[in-house]
Amino acid sequence: MPKIKPTIGLISLGCPKNLVDSENMLGILDSKGYKIVLDENNADIVIINTCSFIKEAETESVRTILALAESKKKVIITGCLAQKYREELQQAIPEALAFAGTGDFQKIGEILDNIINSKKTVFDVSKNPEYNYKDNTKRFHISAGAGAYIKIAEGCDYSCAFCIIPSLRGKYSSRRIESIVKEAKVLAKEGLSEVILIAQDTTNYGRDIYGKPVLDKLLEKLNDIDEISWIRTMYFYPSSLKDRLLSTIARLEKVVNYIDIPMQHSHPGILKLMRRPVIDNGMLIEKIREKLPEAAIRTVFITGFPGETEEHFEHLYNFVQRYRFDKLGVFEYSREKNTPSYSLKTQVPVKIKKFRKKQIMQLQQTISHEIHKSLIGREIPSIIETVGSGNRVVGRTYRDAPEVDGLVYIDTDKTLNPGDIVSVKITSASEYDLYGTVK
Repeated sequence: MPKIKPTIGLISLGCPKNLVDSENMLGILDSKGYKIVLDENNADIVIINTCSFIKEAETESVRTILALAESKKKVIITGCLAQKYREELQQAIPEALAFAGTGDFQKIGEILDNIINSKKTVFDVSKNPEYNYKDNTKRFHISAGAGAYIKIAEGCDYSCAFCIIPSLRGKYSSRRIESIVKEAKVLAKEGLSEVILIAQDTTNYGRDIYGKPVLDKLLEKLNDIDEISWIRTMYFYPSSLKDRLLSTIARLEKVVNYIDIPMQHSHPGILKLMRRPVIDNGMLIEKIREKLPEAAIRTVFITGFPGETEEHFEHLYNFVQRYRFDKLGVFEYSREKNTPSYSLKTQVPVKIKKFRKKQIMQLQQTISHEIHKSLIGREIPSIIETVGSGNRVVGRTYRDAPEVDGLVYIDTDKTLNPGDIVSVKITSASEYDLYGTVK
């Protein structure tokens, strides 16, 4: 008699790239006959797809694992934490049924089968992770909303001094255009209106397999898919954002005018210490706004990188004040082992890192509110995310990526459905959200 397969739940932690891996793992298990449940409390086995990018993410992953282990739930630990602590984690959490690394999620079906058949802990963490995406991999969506992420590449060939991603995710590896277009068509047939392209660096997409970056070509192919309404790209690399790509974004009607470009800092001295491109980021912002006047620009900065003086921070503060980003996030520098910045002598005290972050965020809150107030009276294309009781409608403007940016709350008598693209007249605004009407 065949053994009864356990029900599977999954908790996905960290970034959207992790979420894609999580949905792919569930798709593999679903195709092998495992029952997927969305409430982990009702699952026989819970997969925890972990994040270990910075200490806060690592702490969240560990807390989640320990909480489930203490509740006697059977767990499988996958992703960055398993990759980073290959040997230590197995010893620290012997209760786990299995461990799988960032390059091993395609093996999740075999891992579950081995657990059932052998009842032994399965350890499958490749020392050097490689991205082995299979074109026939089925996604099992656990995320709500009108959009879906598509991972167009994995890994990173840069060596930023603060970043552990290359050791966790391996070398940069692009998917072929045909594979991405095929997945986008499947998502479109499932009713998703927006595709969001992600990678550690999207601007260099295709360089490893086509000999040059071809993100512009990919966008053109995706723009031809009838059922897709919006195409959004995240994680542009500053020195790789060329005129040709900006012109393509401006020309293609489905590609939203949204530029997500993590700059990390403004001061050349700190950028050099960070091993980031020492370019004039101000000129880059001006070029983006010249070519894409309606673009919403998002960036991310790090405060308290080793060696950051008051002069360096003042440069950053003035830079934010001058260029008035539409969306902005700030991280305190996180000292990670096995990164070049870990051994730098000039570490900045935690209190100063936090204080500097707070100063930038307070400044950005004012800037964001002023930008939002300037939108009052305008009609802005928006995608419907949810429709609740009493026709309470929540959406996102083209200026807002899911989860990291704001929402638009809509008052309307019209019948709207998730995924619809409508023109919302903005009537009021807060620091991060908008309010409007649809006639």
